[in-house]
Amino acid sequence: MSAVRIAVADLGSGNLRSVAKALTAVGAEVVVSADAEVVARADKLVVPGQGAFGACAAGLDRGGGALRQAVGGFIAAGRPFFGICIGMQLLFGHSEENPDAPGLGILPGRVRRFDNQPGRKIPHMGWNQTRRGPAAAGDLADGAFFYFVHSYYPEPARAEDVAFTTDYGAPFCAAVARDNIFATQFHPEKSQAAGLALLRRFVASA
Repeated sequence: MSAVRIAVADLGSGNLRSVAKALTAVGAEVVVSADAEVVARADKLVVPGQGAFGACAAGLDRGGGALRQAVGGFIAAGRPFFGICIGMQLLFGHSEENPDAPGLGILPGRVRRFDNQPGRKIPHMGWNQTRRGPAAAGDLADGAFFYFVHSYYPEPARAEDVAFTTDYGAPFCAAVARDNIFATQFHPEKSQAAGLALLRRFVASA
């Protein structure tokens, strides 16, 4: 049986090498590319993102927006998608970080900045525990720890889209799932065994 072909979309801002290495470690054949045609031909798609929401959105629009169309079309066709960090945030329409930069608008909701609270450092950085949400599949573990680096977080409009939550002064959505979409605010490629287990699940899924 041939390896699953996974495209890692290059938005010009992301931990691409680490993501590709982690996917290869769990059995995938990986290509990192900003080419819309390469993305369209893949079996599955991973969109990572780091830095600013606006910069990642601009990465979708390089070269006339072909990559934005390819990513949106991939998801609309019901094909397996995994978003990481800002790759998750891009599923929503906009972010408070760069309000004029359009996301993909696939999931209803918004991306918010953590409020300033006594004792809460921003960005949220380091390991934190997750809890299962309404969208968590039966094989997703409750209580797993993952690695976070972010100042903004998604707030889905539909509670049934929440796969994991995490507490950082208050609960927030740490992962979403709907149909062919799974996406995490945390970095599975930096989360050791728990993160590799999630990526392995994605590679092995139908």
